[in-house]
Amino acid sequence: MASRKLPQGRTVGRSGRQVWVSDRAIGEPTELWAQCQAEWGITGLYPVLFSWPLVEEGTWSLGGVATTDLDTDLEDAWRAERVRFEEFDHRFPDGDHGDLKPTFTGWPGLAHGVPADPALPGPEEAAASVVSRLLEEHHGLDDCHLVLAPVGRSADVPIVIGWQAETSLDRLCALLRSWEDRFGARVVVLQGSRMWVSVARPPVTTEHAAHIALEHFLTGTDTMREFTPFADYAAGLVGNHVWEFWWD
Repeated sequence: MASRKLPQGRTVGRSGRQVWVSDRAIGEPTELWAQCQAEWGITGLYPVLFSWPLVEEGTWSLGGVATTDLDTDLEDAWRAERVRFEEFDHRFPDGDHGDLKPTFTGWPGLAHGVPADPALPGPEEAAASVVSRLLEEHHGLDDCHLVLAPVGRSADVPIVIGWQAETSLDRLCALLRSWEDRFGARVVVLQGSRMWVSVARPPVTTEHAAHIALEHFLTGTDTMREFTPFADYAAGLVGNHVWEFWWD
């Protein structure tokens, strides 16, 4: 471990590599999280706040993530969604659900990224700021443990620590890797079936945000699919440094 003082914790074996987890929830983890992130390049251990019981022993593989052809996979997923919409419309012609649908007739390809700007906060600074903001705004996060995962990218954390949700983790982690590259995204909190991602370079136009929102939709997240009109969800991404997902 690094030079900062960690709380009491233990290591959990995952495919021959060690995930460290605190024994108890961290009451005020903002500073400790930021310190661990700053030392990530030295320790190889990325910090995430986590409240789902860790699998004590298990196997994991990032092979499926590495081999995912993201553009093709998402195009296939969007094609399947459109078939589902058509079947639903046929069965329930008077259904009031049209505003939940993404406003795309075909797969537009991956949204373009936002270039890095040295005058603006980078991904690490944005992530630390988001962690602080989430802990202030979401009191339910006070049950989170600190986890240090042996990863080179935060996008790989869900698979490496054994997190589970009702979504394809290979597709999700491939998307997270792509969002890291395009938008400076970082996974920062996993609580139950919820995930919070910091975004250093969010979209600044509604058109771009809608394109990104389609990618969110194809993760199967219930954040938008059940309750929030697509246009409203997309508008909420403009300038927003936090992306929240949940799967029920």
